[in-house]
Amino acid sequence: MPAGRRLTQQDIAKLAGVSQATVSLVLNGADHALARIPPETRERVQKIIRETGYVPDPIARRMAKGSNRILGVFTYEPAFPNAHADFFLPFLFGIEEEAQAHGYDLLLLTGTGQGANRKIFAEESRLRIADGCIVLGKTFDRAELARLVAGDYPFVAIGRREDAGGPVPFVGGDYATATGALVRQARELGHRRLAWLGSNGPAESPQDRWRGFTAALGDDMELVLRLPDPPADDGQALDALLASGATAAFCVELADAVRLERAARARGLGLPADLSLVALGSHIRTEGSGTRFASFAIPREEMGRQATAMLVRRVEGGTAQAVQQVLLPCEPIRGDTLGPAKPS
Repeated sequence: MPAGRRLTQQDIAKLAGVSQATVSLVLNGADHALARIPPETRERVQKIIRETGYVPDPIARRMAKGSNRILGVFTYEPAFPNAHADFFLPFLFGIEEEAQAHGYDLLLLTGTGQGANRKIFAEESRLRIADGCIVLGKTFDRAELARLVAGDYPFVAIGRREDAGGPVPFVGGDYATATGALVRQARELGHRRLAWLGSNGPAESPQDRWRGFTAALGDDMELVLRLPDPPADDGQALDALLASGATAAFCVELADAVRLERAARARGLGLPADLSLVALGSHIRTEGSGTRFASFAIPREEMGRQATAMLVRRVEGGTAQAVQQVLLPCEPIRGDTLGPAKPS
C-alpha cells in the first residue's frame, strides 16, 4: 500500500479475494443479506479489516445512504453573547443531548450575515449540508418562514409560530396558560388593579403572554397602567406605576422587574408588602439580583430535546407527514414578590 493513502473497500476486497460488493455487505448489510455470504468468506473479510485497521469513511457511507446525519441549528440572534446566554444555552443543551441520542452531529449555522441581515437562505448559507434544521430566536423572518413551509427541506421551529402559508412545525412553551395562572393567583391575594410593562407583540411569545393576561382579568380586575416600552429611567417607571394605583405589576421582561425592584427598594418600599412584582418567565440574566420573583419556569431544555426529536422524525420519515405543533407546560414559580394586595 502506498504510504499515507487511506484504505478503501476496494483494497480490502483485493486483499480478501472477494468483490467490493461483498465487503460492503459485510460492513453494512442487514442480517438477511449477510446470510447469503458463506461464513468463511465473512470471517476472511473481517480478519483483513481487523489486521489492516480499516475504518469506513463516514462521509462516503453517509453519501451512499443519502444522509449526512447532521442537523443544523440556526438562530436569528447570536447564540452566545452574554446578554442572551441564559436564553439560548438551555435550548442548545437539550438539542445536543437529543441529537447525540439519535446519532446525529450538529452544525451551528453562523456564516449567514450579521444583525438584521442574518438570513437562513443567504447566498453563502451552508444549510443543505445538514439533513434538516432547527430554527430558534425571539423573532423570525416571516418571508423565510413561508419559504421553509413551502419547500421540502425538513425544519422545526422552537417557539410557537403563526401559520406562514401553511402550518409551522414547532415545539414551544404554553405562555398563555402560565400567565393566566399568575393573574388568578394575584386575584386570590386581593389584587384588582394591575399594571403591564413590556411589549405584547409582534412576536408570538409576548402575544401569548398578553392573551393569557387579558383573558384572566375577568370583570373584577382592571388594567390601570400599560407601558409597552418602559422608560429607561427606573424612577420614571416606578412613578408611573405608583401614580396608577396598581398593586401588582406584570413585567414581560425579567430585566424590567429587576429595575422596578431596585427603584422601589431605593425609596424604602418593600416587596411584596408595598408592591407586588411578577416576571413572565426568566428571559435574560437577573443582573445580580438575588430576588426570587413570582414567575414561571420555561422548559427550554425539554423544548430543545422535543424539537430535535421532531426534526429527526421529519428527516427520516419525510416532510409529507402531518405537521406537529407542541406546547409544553411552564411550571409556576411562587417566588417572594407576589403577596396580598396592600389596602388602598
